[in-house]
Amino acid sequence: MKQKMIKNPASSFDLNSYLILKRKNVNAFIDEILNNTAKSSRIVQAMHYSLMAGGKRVRPILCIAASEAVGGNADDVLPAACAIEMLHTYSLIHDDLPAMDNDDLRRGKPTCHIAFDEATAILAGDALLTLAFRILSSINVIDENISSNWLKIIHKISFAAGHNGMIEGQMRDIASEGSLLSLKKLEDIHSLKTGALIEASIFSGALLGGGSPKQIDQLEIYAKKIGQR
Repeated sequence: MKQKMIKNPASSFDLNSYLILKRKNVNAFIDEILNNTAKSSRIVQAMHYSLMAGGKRVRPILCIAASEAVGGNADDVLPAACAIEMLHTYSLIHDDLPAMDNDDLRRGKPTCHIAFDEATAILAGDALLTLAFRILSSINVIDENISSNWLKIIHKISFAAGHNGMIEGQMRDIASEGSLLSLKKLEDIHSLKTGALIEASIFSGALLGGGSPKQIDQLEIYAKKIGQR
């Protein structure tokens, strides 16, 4: 008697196709947001230039994937996912400035301050930061529990992006230039500069997707691990 082969569901999952699809969704949502502003504005042009410079969209895709992992809907988390990408892009614009890393290229293209000018780059980064929180705080929700979740997400993201997270990581990175760091200190820099916003991305998706406390805890453990990569 022949045994039936049991198909492994995971084997049919095409990661590359998934990443391409979600990247397109994120890009379309970001483009829609920017199209609702004055395109003739030099600041908006600089924001659009940096946002659409070919990023992999790792953070927003992780946010969406975390939501889907707990049974949520990708469309429901797109505002949070795209706001996080705006925060990430603002940090890259500022990191590239002459006062920071002084980079001329980002993803093979001139950095924002090279393509425009230093003052415009600073303001474009500031604009993306504030736009991100405008998006996060403009969700029209009637359900009190869902409203509470959005407040938790705003708190989590602001903590991750602020002086307790990403900014502190950048400060330590600058302070350690030319120094030989221990593995622990290097991991601490990565967990703050990169990991904090990745953790916030996954937390946001899991919470908005309706994940249980246990599911969210497990996904946060995963987020801490990949935040070190």
